[in-house]
Amino acid sequence: MRVFACLIIALFPLPAIAQSSCSGQTQLDANFCAKEKWEIADRELNRLWKEIKPVADARGDGQTLLNEQRAWLKSRDATCEPESKSDGSAAPMFYWACMEEQTLTRNRALDAWR
Repeated sequence: MRVFACLIIALFPLPAIAQSSCSGQTQLDANFCAKEKWEIADRELNRLWKEIKPVADARGDGQTLLNEQRAWLKSRDATCEPESKSDGSAAPMFYWACMEEQTLTRNRALDAWR
């Protein structure tokens, strides 16, 4: 059993699996890198939402904030969706870069609700 485990570890070294695709040089790496950057911004958005929504609720602004968030989601999708439909191997990179940019802008707006 140990021999099998060692063989698996040798075939799939953990540092290679955990390595960010932002260090790559191919278009596929750039596509994955752009998605990774958006995921970081999206995690921050979710963290901010969990922090700010209860505060807005307590101030009586919770529904306004929720309506604003829903409108932003529709706007974000409408803005970035055309990028996903373009041709070429770089289309995913442009889509995820758009999603990241939109999310970072929203993060700043949510931060202003504090």
